[in-house]
Amino acid sequence: MKINNLTKEILSYLLLIVAVLLIKSFVITPVKVSGDSMYETLHHGDIMILNRLAYKFSNIKRGDIVVVKEEGSKLIKRVIALPGETVEAFENKVLINDEELLEDYLSEKVITDDFAYKAISQKKVLRDDEYFVMGDNRQSSSDSRVFGPIIKKNILGRTSFTIFPLTRIGIKK
Repeated sequence: MKINNLTKEILSYLLLIVAVLLIKSFVITPVKVSGDSMYETLHHGDIMILNRLAYKFSNIKRGDIVVVKEEGSKLIKRVIALPGETVEAFENKVLINDEELLEDYLSEKVITDDFAYKAISQKKVLRDDEYFVMGDNRQSSSDSRVFGPIIKKNILGRTSFTIFPLTRIGIKK
């Protein structure tokens, strides 16, 4: 009788561990901000929650903070342009389809270099499965201006909720 109760208890703990591992792998995952490319919105060392299912039920939107896979690294960036759009930057402005992108999430002191100084041409027309991502700290961000557009399968999910440090807990936009 004792073995039966002990077996049930062990099985319940094992099921709990398996459930937690499955949720962590396929639903939500903690992700750590590394570097200053998203400063002032995010700080180096912030720990956020990555929602891996976000884009299974909704579309990627301009302004979303996403985690992208780029050459084996996971980077946190902001979606700037969507498939089919034309993106360019000059005179400290980002233009989408020849209209200035209003970026109320940026501080006034952010400088966006002209794309002509980066690895891409002045204007970039995105294909059907491409997204243009940039860091909020444009002077210190390796992003689509350097490595080009990101395809949808390399967008791991959306993140917006900081869980650590406790002084910065909350939703980031």
